[in-house]
Amino acid sequence: MTLARETPHKLVVSPKITWEPLPPGFQLDEEPVDNIDQTLLAGALSESLELAGYLKPTMLVGADLGICATIDEQLNIKAPDWFYASPVQEWTATACRKSYTPHLEGAVPSIVIEFLSDKDGSEYSVKRSYPPGKWYYYEQILKIPTYAIFEPDGGLLEVYRLPENGRYELEQPNEEGKHWIAEMGLFLGTWRGEKEGRTVYWLRWWDEAGNLLLWGVELLQQERQRADAESLRAEEERQRADAESLRAEEERQRAEKLAAYLRQQGINPDDL
Repeated sequence: MTLARETPHKLVVSPKITWEPLPPGFQLDEEPVDNIDQTLLAGALSESLELAGYLKPTMLVGADLGICATIDEQLNIKAPDWFYASPVQEWTATACRKSYTPHLEGAVPSIVIEFLSDKDGSEYSVKRSYPPGKWYYYEQILKIPTYAIFEPDGGLLEVYRLPENGRYELEQPNEEGKHWIAEMGLFLGTWRGEKEGRTVYWLRWWDEAGNLLLWGVELLQQERQRADAESLRAEEERQRADAESLRAEEERQRAEKLAAYLRQQGINPDDL
């Protein structure tokens, strides 16, 4: 079973592609997110990267952030559900980034991820007419190395790689069901569990050693468990210290009783 709704066709005419800044005062269309789960999925992907200290100022992760290209002198913008690009121009903290233009502001994204919704899949079309569909845009215009499509309800993840022939090819996961994203130095895979009150399939990151990059709530739970274990060790140490003190006091009392007995017998214990 595959998630992609169409198979790429052979191209006939190569479009003219340029990387232009947005016109002054250009207003981006803000399409509503299909559902709240897509927002949670995207947020979860970024959260673990940030908490692991992975993200740097020269890296960019975007969710529903428009990626721009000018095709045959017509501006085209597609907003993946999630993407990662590095290196990019550092962005000031006070600025609000609403779009990203590769080659002009930084590198082409290393990976884009789309979450399947209840729509008919037309957004993934490979049609060559303007505006092009996402598949064609990622494959032929942006030439993004890795394109992942995730179906949250069933947990099905498809990862497509862009080889030298310029046509996405489906990649099989490793024995653990994960995909190595070399540009990020991380594994991408699916995980089923609870977050934000939802027990569903999520996309997660693992480092090269196979360690899961944790979310904030998991790190908090880990810290609480560590604190509880430390408290337990401290209590055990206190009890051992109390037991040692009690044994020492009993030894002292036995020694005093013995000394008193010896004195009664006319023996000075200090001379022994």
